[in-house]
Amino acid sequence: MRLFTASAVLASLIAVPAFAGGHASGDAAAGEKTFNQCKACHSITDADGNDIVKGGKTGPNLWGLPGRTAGTEADFGKYKDSIVAAGEGGLVWDEANFVAYVQDPNAFLKEVTGDSKARSGMAFRARKEEDAINVWAYIASVSPEPGS
Repeated sequence: MRLFTASAVLASLIAVPAFAGGHASGDAAAGEKTFNQCKACHSITDADGNDIVKGGKTGPNLWGLPGRTAGTEADFGKYKDSIVAAGEGGLVWDEANFVAYVQDPNAFLKEVTGDSKARSGMAFRARKEEDAINVWAYIASVSPEPGS
């Protein structure tokens, strides 16, 4: 029964409309301020190597995150198995998935993968859903349209 539940959760997450038309529901300016906490581990560096946000390299570059399959940033080789498994299972980053993930990364991956031992490499948790939504809006505002 547990695998059915995890499969149903994954299917519902994939069915959520991906980043559409360049718009996110949050406040990008507020998200930029909140992103200061994220830059300890993550940078946002465009395809030409220009730093939008110079940050750490502990986590993957978040430029182009909207529409990206989880665990597939080509220049980041330190993904945990659980995030790679989630991506292989079809997890694509959209606002709903991102917001759920950053509020409790381990619990999110356990639900998505059906693996009670799933772990994320991310220690940070957004305290408020609004903060997570705003960070998504910021990342989306500085990223190219998915598929570009």
